[in-house]
Amino acid sequence: MMLRIYQWTGLLLAVALLLPQCAFARNDAPQSMQEVALAALPAEARQAVALIKRGGPYTYQRDGVVFGNYENLLPPRQRGYYREFTVPTPGAANRGARRIIAGGGTVEFYYTADHYRSFQRVRE
Repeated sequence: MMLRIYQWTGLLLAVALLLPQCAFARNDAPQSMQEVALAALPAEARQAVALIKRGGPYTYQRDGVVFGNYENLLPPRQRGYYREFTVPTPGAANRGARRIIAGGGTVEFYYTADHYRSFQRVRE
């Protein structure tokens, strides 16, 4: 019985030590993120960043809500650090897929054109 406990303990310890090195842990995702110059973003995204820096007013009711980073594609931060804002898509009947994610108020910005499947860090 005691041998089994030690075997399980050893197995759990090995898993705990190896887990952070696994690809699915995604610890390296934010470091390898592409950057994009603010000037290279679509005009609507540049306008959204300017609006965020001014503090509004925002067109869409959901602008400014907490972005949960559930995809873990952005650097890990405490809940509430990231906020999402709509980047209008010309011709779209709804909010579209484009967003600016603001971190720490106006400390950092991320752009997604595909509704959170990928991000680019905005370089000002």
